[in-house]
Amino acid sequence: MTELRSEPSVTAGERAMLEGWLDYHRQTLALKCEGLDDDQLRTASVPPSQLSLLGLVRHMAEVERIWFRKVLVDDDQGPIYFSEADPDGEFHLTPADTWEEAYGTWQAEIAVARRNAEGFALDDVAKAAHRRSGEAPSLRWLYTHMIEEYARHNGHADLLRERIDGVTGY
Repeated sequence: MTELRSEPSVTAGERAMLEGWLDYHRQTLALKCEGLDDDQLRTASVPPSQLSLLGLVRHMAEVERIWFRKVLVDDDQGPIYFSEADPDGEFHLTPADTWEEAYGTWQAEIAVARRNAEGFALDDVAKAAHRRSGEAPSLRWLYTHMIEEYARHNGHADLLRERIDGVTGY
């Protein structure tokens, strides 16, 4: 596997540290998908789970969209892959679902996330409320949550990738 990641600084200020770790985990998910074809990326390789690497990328596109559009700036563009009828739609793949589309969508959502976050200080609160707590989270909370979300799913990606072709690594 090619090294696509940049190690986060060990001495950066708080914001640069949070952004560095978030980018590191974004890059880790991309790294876990590197070198696989669409069929491999669609493979749910850890039964009975329906998780696949392509599904995880689509899920993270949705997560970026929800937190950095819908919550942070109150711009609800609606879901990309899921619906009320199929709340886990990002994981329900068909042969027509491709890496090119999913990766492009994910990267576009990351670009919007970065632009939207630029207008906020770490202590600034989002313009919309968290659906469970009813409170508007700070940008610091959003960054921390996103790092946690990626880290958890990157653990899933480790297992999926190893089952597909034996490739391991962190």
